[in-house]
Amino acid sequence: MANWYTADTHFGHENVIPFCGRPFRHAGHMDSVLIENMWKVVQPEDDLWIIGDFAVGPKAKDPDYLNILFGQLPGAAKHLIIGNHDLAPTLDLPWDSVSHLTEVPDGADGLYHTLCHYPMITWNGARKGSLQLFGHVHNQWQGSRNAVNVGVDQWDFRPVSFREVVRRAENLKVNKHWSDVER
Repeated sequence: MANWYTADTHFGHENVIPFCGRPFRHAGHMDSVLIENMWKVVQPEDDLWIIGDFAVGPKAKDPDYLNILFGQLPGAAKHLIIGNHDLAPTLDLPWDSVSHLTEVPDGADGLYHTLCHYPMITWNGARKGSLQLFGHVHNQWQGSRNAVNVGVDQWDFRPVSFREVVRRAENLKVNKHWSDVER
């Protein structure tokens, strides 16, 4: 079993395409590619973590659309970390967990890593090497050495493994405010 992370899928959202320069003809095309890319990496026994903004716009208010979409998601367990666009009926889908913030053990380090839709400056275990995985800022910012944007706009529109997050984190700069909050 593996954990896979993604954020800011914005299923059904036509306006996110021009807003973020996504390479899709329309929201239906985007939805299909995102689901297809999930199936390329997420195995039946894996957990899929959506770190906010699952679906947006008029379609996000349609329970039938959402149920069909949810039924296409791969993995044994599907988790939602609530983003600013996640409202009912998205919250009413049969997620295995729904929260604003959670800590997940992943990687060989034995640490719990923090998942929150919004980038944060510090979190539990940050001094010990715990990472934060976030979304919300789309293609504006990859993150920093210890907080990585796992949004689809940063990762070729696919979920990522913790190992990929760690590799990217190693190549990012230290957050310029890190020494203001952690010593």
